[in-house]
Amino acid sequence: MKKVEDYVRSIPDFPKEGIIFRDITSVLQDPDGLQLSIDGMQELLKDVDFDIVVGPESRGFIFGVPIAYNLHKSFVPVRKKGKLPCETISKEYALEYGTAEIEIHKDAIKPGQKVAIIDDLIATGGTTEAIIQLIEELGGEVVKVLFLIELEGLKGRERLSGYPVESVIKYPGK
Repeated sequence: MKKVEDYVRSIPDFPKEGIIFRDITSVLQDPDGLQLSIDGMQELLKDVDFDIVVGPESRGFIFGVPIAYNLHKSFVPVRKKGKLPCETISKEYALEYGTAEIEIHKDAIKPGQKVAIIDDLIATGGTTEAIIQLIEELGGEVVKVLFLIELEGLKGRERLSGYPVESVIKYPGK
């Protein structure tokens, strides 16, 4: 039986020389790969008490929504600035070259609600750190941060110390 990592396509020297790009489209394109990825992530939530799944645009939607559905939880999207229609709060964060800004609806999380963040990949952890800040600003409590893939060489987990971080697949490099 194959493991989910058997479905991840590794592309050397993309987007630049020395980088191995971990492509999840090959996971999504195969019914077994997709099922293994959702099941593997969901298994890491089996003993977690939470109310809401939060996922960032766009791959957090791909993995977060089916897990929220399977576990009968609500799903809250975090989107790029200007994409949500109601009143929002936002957070700017640093990228390798420049900055980005994400938003969440102001009424999406109530004080005291327990939140699981789900995304496809953790690299440096900057996006997830900004999401945590938004959730906490609304009074939510982050009880799990979950990824399909972790690039350990970029030390994103260290940036999120103090939060329970798990990943299905870990790659030692960048």
